[in-house]
Amino acid sequence: MSRARQPPLVTGISPKEGAAWTKVTIRGENLGTGPADLIGLSICGHNCLLTAEWMSASKIVCRVGPAKDDKGEIIVTTKSGGLGTSTVSFKLLRPERIGILDQSAVWVDEMNYYDMRTDRNKGISPLSLRPSNPLGIDIDKGKIPQSDMELTFPGMSGDFTSENFSATWYLIENHAGSSFEQLKIAASNLKKQATKKNEGSLAYVKGGLSTFFEAQDALAAIHQRLESDGTERVEGSMTQRLENILNRASDTADTLFQEVLGRKDKADSTRNALNVLQRFKFLFNLPLNIERNIQKGDYDVVINDYEKAKSLFGNTEVPVFKKVYAEVETRIGALRSLLLEKLLQTPSTLHDQKRYIRYLSDLHAPGDPAWQCIYAQHKWILQLMQNCREEFISVGVGALDLEGDTRLLALGRLSHTASLKRGGSLRTPRPSTWRFETPQQVQFVEKLSDVVIGQLPNFWKLWISYVNGSLFSETGEKSGQVEKSKKNARQRQNDFKKMIEEITNRLVKLIRGALLPTTLPQGELNLFGGWENKTELTGAWLTQIIHTVRACHDALSSMEIPNDLLQVIHDLLLELRVHCLMVTLLHTTEDVKRLAEKEDWVVDNEGITALPSQFEQCMVQMLQSLKEPLEIKSGEINVRESPAEQRLLIILSNCQYLERHTFLNLADHFEKHGFTGTEKITRVSVDAVRELDRKLFESYIERRADPIAGSLEPGIYAGYFDWRDCQTPTGVRNYLKEALVNIITVHAEVFTVSKDLVPRVLSKIVESVADEMCRLMQCVSSFSKNGALQARLELCALRDAIAAYLNAESNASFKLALDALPQLHSGADKKLLEELLNKFKSSMQLQLTCFQPSSVQPVKR
Repeated sequence: MSRARQPPLVTGISPKEGAAWTKVTIRGENLGTGPADLIGLSICGHNCLLTAEWMSASKIVCRVGPAKDDKGEIIVTTKSGGLGTSTVSFKLLRPERIGILDQSAVWVDEMNYYDMRTDRNKGISPLSLRPSNPLGIDIDKGKIPQSDMELTFPGMSGDFTSENFSATWYLIENHAGSSFEQLKIAASNLKKQATKKNEGSLAYVKGGLSTFFEAQDALAAIHQRLESDGTERVEGSMTQRLENILNRASDTADTLFQEVLGRKDKADSTRNALNVLQRFKFLFNLPLNIERNIQKGDYDVVINDYEKAKSLFGNTEVPVFKKVYAEVETRIGALRSLLLEKLLQTPSTLHDQKRYIRYLSDLHAPGDPAWQCIYAQHKWILQLMQNCREEFISVGVGALDLEGDTRLLALGRLSHTASLKRGGSLRTPRPSTWRFETPQQVQFVEKLSDVVIGQLPNFWKLWISYVNGSLFSETGEKSGQVEKSKKNARQRQNDFKKMIEEITNRLVKLIRGALLPTTLPQGELNLFGGWENKTELTGAWLTQIIHTVRACHDALSSMEIPNDLLQVIHDLLLELRVHCLMVTLLHTTEDVKRLAEKEDWVVDNEGITALPSQFEQCMVQMLQSLKEPLEIKSGEINVRESPAEQRLLIILSNCQYLERHTFLNLADHFEKHGFTGTEKITRVSVDAVRELDRKLFESYIERRADPIAGSLEPGIYAGYFDWRDCQTPTGVRNYLKEALVNIITVHAEVFTVSKDLVPRVLSKIVESVADEMCRLMQCVSSFSKNGALQARLELCALRDAIAAYLNAESNASFKLALDALPQLHSGADKKLLEELLNKFKSSMQLQLTCFQPSSVQPVKR
């Protein structure tokens, strides 16, 4: 089973070498989700988990232990990711220890020893150390390698100050060539040292007792002499002479030791300078290290060093430190500019973009680098799309004038189109002659779609990473930078939406300019048009273009881009499908007309020429070309149900306005300019418009009324309903409610175009429905009591609901239908009828609101 997270990967360590107990910073990926997730850390084979401090999923701080290996990898183990790997190594330095009494050519700092038991650094005073040669005999260093000694004495040490001191190791290492007699002397020296230590200070007093007595006598004699001379300072007195002697002794001592003391002061100054340089060499070397790491591309190391320097010297008041730190800030400023330049370079991968954004964020770059990158990518995608058009416009007519068999070629390639992979290319393997036999418009649409599908997914992913904050934190951990990113993204949602809209609109306009230039405003033709001299496309090539645009739309939809941003592509597809149908039918008509010219009058065995076969081939090609545009994909509308009805209504509204206003205004203008006899012109014009209006109105009513009237009979008899055997009515049945909803739909469609047309259209729709209900009622042979009540209920409900649009014909139809029903004689039946009618009107009150009487009267023709 696969793990939930990737294994840890160590990609950097700082410093890369050092002695045991050196503090190091480890950087990498997937280094754990928290301190509890870190279960193992080894450097050069030594377990360093005890000193490890987990900082984040990409940073761990620890100390290097006294490993056996001089160089090795850094291995991190976590609960969530398991055993990790490393791309870097650490070199363990083993400096030779120099005692405090040993001579050395360089200055040696007092050594600090690290105590693992307390996890603290404890400085041991040099005065508390034992002599570097405790045996008191000449040291004869052996030549046995250190590694061999460690293997021979595992866990021990040759250092006599260590808790794990091994005497054998010490003798082999320091006295391998000493004779047995010398070792006896060494043992005697050790016994003397032990005896002196045991006797303590009293032994020194006993050994020098006579000296103490002599000193006491001398002091007493001096005191007696001073008392006899008096306490005043008199020339020639003993006190004066003694002072002179002491002054001469002091001057002589100063003369003798002046050079030594001067060397001591100079050595102290040198040592202090070396200590400062050693202690702060990180800062002094940092500008040069920054420059070197930038050249190598180690931006992580630069950022780590800068953060360290900023925390240590950011607020320093020492002039030399301030000067060096100012130089560091200058180098970091140049790095910010370099990273921003790389970020805004195009083309670039999504991985590099995220990496540079994180670097700039860690360097606290001004502004919002992530949004700058998104803006630059948006402009670049638009430029790529425009360059795609310029490339094809600037090329001459490179495609052949394809007719006849080339349509089969296009259809054959279309049938073998491979499934589109997300973010992939729309192109399929092409023959070598493809570029010469394919029209440039087809090549252009395919290349343009490739550009959009190749660039927009990464552009969208970059925005999503910006929104959820993952640009600055791979683990999703909250930080000030992540919250700031989310806040900025919320403020710029509308701006990004406009960017996506601009890209999709540019895609649609470029395709329109190549295929449907008449649908573009005149001002945009210079920017998106220019295809007039290219080959006119046939239905087969248009079919291939429709397939390409559909695949592009599907690829963008799979990115979860909101549908409203892709609606323009839907609209383009609808117009392309209609255009393809028109071109295919037109070309097929022309091909059929030209078949007569191809007749060779050669009769085969069956007594026919090739003409019927050629005609059949034309029709088959037409049907193949019509398959793609007639196919209805998800979210698309049926081309055969395109908004023709709405256009009919618009033309009807225009005809009505022409008759009522335009012709009358024109007649007035004619008269004002001295033209006479315009009455006939006006009358002929009005008659022509009325004839057009009549035909279009009848066509619209037929399209809308027939489906509603045709649904009544199946609805009435659904579920084997029988008027002679039915239950007591409980309400109006669903078929009638459905018919009313369909009438409401027509009302809404007409009202959106012109409210003046509503009475005229609705009265005709109602007339058709009433006529059909009358026919259905008159066709029933007999009614039961409950059947008659049910029929009367539904007729009355329908009549009352659409009463505002009843005319003489529909009133007559309802009267005939009601007369065909048995009369109600029972008062209970009449009461039930009234209750059910009221119930129906109450339940559908909202839906029936549009049928309320209005001040607009039906327009009579």
